[in-house]
Amino acid sequence: MTDPTIRRVYMDYQASTPVDPRVAAAMTPFLFEHPGNPHAAEHSFGWEANAAVEGAAARVAAAIGADADEIVFTSGATEANNLAVLGLSARAEKGRRRILVSAVEHTSVLAAARAAAARAGLVVEAVPVDGQGLLRLGTLQELLAEDVLLVSVMSVNNEVGAIQRVAAIARMAHAVGAIVHTDAVQALPATPIDVAEMDVDMLSLSAHKIYGPKGIGALFVRRAIRDKIEPLIYGGGQQDGLRAGTVPVSLCAGFGEAAGLMTGAAASAERVRVSVLRDDLARRIAALGEGIAMNGPAGDARHPGNANLRFGGIDAQELLGMMQPALAVSSGAACTSGTPEPSHVLRAMGLSAPEAGESLRFSVGRFTSEEDVDFAVTVVEDALKRARESSPLPALGRAPHLTAASAKCS
Repeated sequence: MTDPTIRRVYMDYQASTPVDPRVAAAMTPFLFEHPGNPHAAEHSFGWEANAAVEGAAARVAAAIGADADEIVFTSGATEANNLAVLGLSARAEKGRRRILVSAVEHTSVLAAARAAAARAGLVVEAVPVDGQGLLRLGTLQELLAEDVLLVSVMSVNNEVGAIQRVAAIARMAHAVGAIVHTDAVQALPATPIDVAEMDVDMLSLSAHKIYGPKGIGALFVRRAIRDKIEPLIYGGGQQDGLRAGTVPVSLCAGFGEAAGLMTGAAASAERVRVSVLRDDLARRIAALGEGIAMNGPAGDARHPGNANLRFGGIDAQELLGMMQPALAVSSGAACTSGTPEPSHVLRAMGLSAPEAGESLRFSVGRFTSEEDVDFAVTVVEDALKRARESSPLPALGRAPHLTAASAKCS
């Protein structure tokens, strides 16, 4: 265990968020006071549990402009993405044999698409992005045809925070009759969600990205396409047959509370507060020396808590190690950390493998303070000094396609 006397600051919110105390309070009664199985319909304990699950579904649905019966609880966003991609592919109609995904999708979408290709004989094609991580809509238009089964594009990128133009993408896809899925795991902290305005057919969520518990997610499935989805898990027919198994009541209750806290005026104000902290952090780190630049878009096109910074001439893993245990940031998506390959997101945006290897993602959120930013800048400054002293590489000049303007993993 880490020495509790050592100050540590958490800036890896896009990997996982701390559980909000209000969420924990909503979960606690279903850990101790209400032991019922929500699928036990013969007694009051089961009725109470079922009511809690239905209430949670209603709150999750309300957060994205959906109806409660369009929410399928899963073990997390990875399962939700798999259910969307593999479930639809298993019942693909004749003549629709292609899946289009963005080149910067979460690995669970990319892996599920590859599995669908192997199992159902489909063809998977990646749609490229520009240097900011935004989908090239012109290329998407060229690829779309009436043989496309599914278009899957994440709403907000987990590494560089790029907010995609999902509504425009959906209009284009629906024009040829394709189904549209979006991985919206990072979206609620970044922007309000309305599935009607986005015009998507399926949307994936995860509780632990919005200050809820780990181990619970959801897939929104538009009512009109439910019969097009083959379940991944069979059993007692729970959740209208789309996902069998006893639903974890406490996790659902926590998810519902967390989702409710992501809407309204307070949530909008929080996004602004977080973006100010992010901009301050990014500006002050960029001022620490030449060769420090931002990866990804600026302004409203970016997740308010995301700062993916490239430290020219510095190995990111080495720099990250020098920050430990004081500062938690990330060198890539949490799901792929521990693998030696450079970020596929940064590579798709045009960075070379060495440039991608010089990049770290800082992500701030609800419990980040100005004092945390002060501390983080001090930690980064000290780590940079030591890294530059130990590195045989000269500091690189600022990359021409990146800026230190403002603000970078399910």
